[in-house]
Amino acid sequence: MRTRAEDIIRFAWRALRGFPSRTLLMLLAMAIGVAAVVVLTSLGEGARGYVRGEFASLGTNLVIVLPGRSETAGFNPGNMLAETPRDLTLADAQALTRSFSVRRIAPINVGSAMAAWQGRQREVPILGSSSELLAIRHWELAQGKFLPSLELDRATPVCVIGSRVRTEIFGPHRALGEWLRIGDRRFRVIGVMASEGRSIGIDVQDVVMIPVASAQQLFNTPSLFRILVEARSRSEILPVKQFILDTLQYRHQGERDVTVITQDAVLATFDRILGALTFAVAGIAAISLVVAGILIMNVMLVAVSQRTAEIGLLKALGAAPPQILALFMAEAAVLSALGAAAGLALGELGSFAIRQAFPDIPAYAPAWAALTALLVAIATGLLFSLLPARRAARLDAVLALSRR
Repeated sequence: MRTRAEDIIRFAWRALRGFPSRTLLMLLAMAIGVAAVVVLTSLGEGARGYVRGEFASLGTNLVIVLPGRSETAGFNPGNMLAETPRDLTLADAQALTRSFSVRRIAPINVGSAMAAWQGRQREVPILGSSSELLAIRHWELAQGKFLPSLELDRATPVCVIGSRVRTEIFGPHRALGEWLRIGDRRFRVIGVMASEGRSIGIDVQDVVMIPVASAQQLFNTPSLFRILVEARSRSEILPVKQFILDTLQYRHQGERDVTVITQDAVLATFDRILGALTFAVAGIAAISLVVAGILIMNVMLVAVSQRTAEIGLLKALGAAPPQILALFMAEAAVLSALGAAAGLALGELGSFAIRQAFPDIPAYAPAWAALTALLVAIATGLLFSLLPARRAARLDAVLALSRR
């Protein structure tokens, strides 16, 4: 008996329609497996995209200097008697401008204080820095101007406020030119930040920015939280890093007691971690495809016993074992393909729901994940249907017709 491919597919489709509940069960199992892969990989890729975007908002060609060393050695009794690492100072920050490879620097001081105006008050994060911070962080102003370009050690009573601070404290009143009391000091509002502009750990909408020297006076500290350094180009990031280490080591009496990290290095680390996490969750989700394949195998084994007479009739009409095998494998292929397509659509719907619920996370499933899920689903269905199909192909025609 000669069987064409379209006849095999038509036969398989009719066989699947003949048992709707069984077919729906297998379709659902396969669809859930594929959807799980798509949704979880879209979450992983969305996390990677979010981290990249957050680091991009920090600025380009950025080098960050922190006090203290991040490296740790083994236990040494001498370490217990060691002094606290030397603080970063404004003089250290100023020394970092003595390289042509350094475009600009911004010393940072952070703290919190109560901000008040005409009876309205709220606690706000205070960020002390310089006029270069706006360009380094790629932030934007909504009104007024940013911190004045002055010597780093010169304290001036001016501030730039975030849009939410402006709304909650000043309400419908004009904020520019007003005096805002921060702690026990007064600062004139000279600018309002745009509502955009977020970076890791800082929401610009809630921040009050003042000159770094004013922040040191407000918090009574001579030290800096960190120093942001912008290299002139990407190729000069490593030379700038080495310059910073050498300069601060010289200034700190030969002690290398600072940590210098580059934006690229941190981003690469996060990218590796989140990439591994994406593959891990995809692998875990793929286990559900194996479970779906086992379900298909078990259901098709039952189907072979239920369709023994049908198989016997096909053999009596001249169907060879390879043709019987092809019929059952076609059923599995059609079932797996439909389940995989439904799962892909369900997964894309889930990814869309995540993007709607969390707009900051670009949860799009990578093409390799969707394609791999489809191929693995079809391959799993075919693989686990091989045993039932071979059992059907080996049935004796006479015994099958007699339902034995």
